[in-house]
Amino acid sequence: MIVDERIITFINSFETQNSEILETIEKEALASRVPIIRKEMQSFLKVLLTLTKPKKVLEVGTAVGFSALLMSEYTPADCRITTIENYEKRIPVAKENFLRAGQQDRIILLEGDAAEVLKKLKENYDFIFMDAAKGQYIHYLPEVLRLLAKDGVLVSDNVMQDGEIIESRFAVERRNRTIHARMREYLYELKHREELLTTILPLGDGVAVSVRKEKKE
Repeated sequence: MIVDERIITFINSFETQNSEILETIEKEALASRVPIIRKEMQSFLKVLLTLTKPKKVLEVGTAVGFSALLMSEYTPADCRITTIENYEKRIPVAKENFLRAGQQDRIILLEGDAAEVLKKLKENYDFIFMDAAKGQYIHYLPEVLRLLAKDGVLVSDNVMQDGEIIESRFAVERRNRTIHARMREYLYELKHREELLTTILPLGDGVAVSVRKEKKE
């Protein structure tokens, strides 16, 4: 928890319900211990998508399809969402959820390792949502930036690692040190790349929002 739990509870107390299908899928995911985006992140995404009105969305990390479906409800009707998942057990669940929601024609699920799938994609995306293996963000970044359209938005979720990111690497459990180092490198790249304008927010488990801009000559 990177923000006081009482504050989060207070903020979430104002939330209205999602659509019936999203509420159902969220309950099923939580019962199966499948991680999905937190309530405060859901609200943030809804506002961001409503403001940006993207026509092409790319998601890295489908899980059971909850966030892809949420995005489908807050983007224009002609928006197409491409989402990538590598975990075989979750792929059929996500596909079934897209069918249940009647969004199978708007959401394309690409199966496989995101590092390889991203290389095969050719078109640009107005909005990219990064929510996959945290230690891989830095490795995905070159391809993600290649695919991000000018003025496009990149949202990277869970960048604070439950607060561990602010600790010295020696204060982090040995098994988490590689992810810790890679995430710090990722955040540095987001803030220092000339073509990006990035803000890092203590929302949920930390979110970075980046906008693609023109490089200075």
